[in-house]
Amino acid sequence: MTIGYWCVLAAAVLPYVFTLLAKSGGRYNNYSPREYLEKQQGLQKRAHWVQLNSFEAFPAFAAAVIIAHLSGGDQSRIDMLAMAFIVIRVIYGITYLANMATLRSVVWMAGMVTVIALFVAGA
Repeated sequence: MTIGYWCVLAAAVLPYVFTLLAKSGGRYNNYSPREYLEKQQGLQKRAHWVQLNSFEAFPAFAAAVIIAHLSGGDQSRIDMLAMAFIVIRVIYGITYLANMATLRSVVWMAGMVTVIALFVAGA
């Protein structure tokens, strides 16, 4: 399995790291988890928002890696971009948790540029 494919797995698991953090505040209610998460405040609320955004970002990234690979793109470039995406998403999560809105938006854009670069890598 390529590094790029391993990064797809990492991107699939990453949202759950933030999920655990979001559920760490107070007394978790497994009977109504969505309602519980919507009532969170501060760090736990931001962790919830990171997990939602991470789930949203995953499909485009996974598709880009797979399409770049199937299109015969340079594997070392695909791997480099995939690893960069994972690092960017971790930094994105940190900036979100730290409530650094402007930097978070810049980092989010870097992630999108990486996804586009992956699609282009297969061309």
